[in-house]
Amino acid sequence: MQVAINETWKPFLQQEFYKPYFNSLVDFVKTEYKKQTCYPPGSQIFNAFEHCHFDDLKVVIIGQDPYHGPRQAHGLCFSVNEGIEHPPSLINIFKEIEQDTGKAYPKSGDLTRWADQGVLLLNATLTVRACQAGSHQKKGWEQFTDTVISIVSEKKENIVFLLWGSNAKEKASLIDNKKHHILMSGHPSPLSANRGLWFGNKHFSKTNNFLKSKGLPEIEW
Repeated sequence: MQVAINETWKPFLQQEFYKPYFNSLVDFVKTEYKKQTCYPPGSQIFNAFEHCHFDDLKVVIIGQDPYHGPRQAHGLCFSVNEGIEHPPSLINIFKEIEQDTGKAYPKSGDLTRWADQGVLLLNATLTVRACQAGSHQKKGWEQFTDTVISIVSEKKENIVFLLWGSNAKEKASLIDNKKHHILMSGHPSPLSANRGLWFGNKHFSKTNNFLKSKGLPEIEW
């Protein structure tokens, strides 16, 4: 497994790569990718850290698992490759942006454009077996990504954390809410959105209002 992260992250994360749990995780992932079809492609597992530089970080969005269908996942939570049909959660994200900010529904579901502006699109688990949601949970990824959240909380200031759904909300305990801005709502999946727990949260305008209040560049959603 190739750990490809931008240089700006290395001073904070390099030590994790030498810990016993991470070595066990690497062995597990290598075996899975050798014997099973897994997503995202090996070279894109750490894509979130490659596109969102630590120095530019403004927003953290926490997902759960990568998409487990062909050609969907590319290492950014909720994002799909160019030309791929938008999954239901992403459709609801775009609909909320449309309602909240007036920005037209986009053709592309590739959220690299967000990551390049300083949005860390972090799944709690960075790999998955094809067609088996949750198949790589509790193998070590959560320890790594929890460490990432804790480091961001400790080392940065005025980061907006968007916690959607119960799994993401559990991460709030890792975040210093005196230094950072936490926004929580239901998950954008149809199950949650259709129960009135997603639409109308206005997280995208609220994020930009907070960034603006701190003199920071807004995100072009």
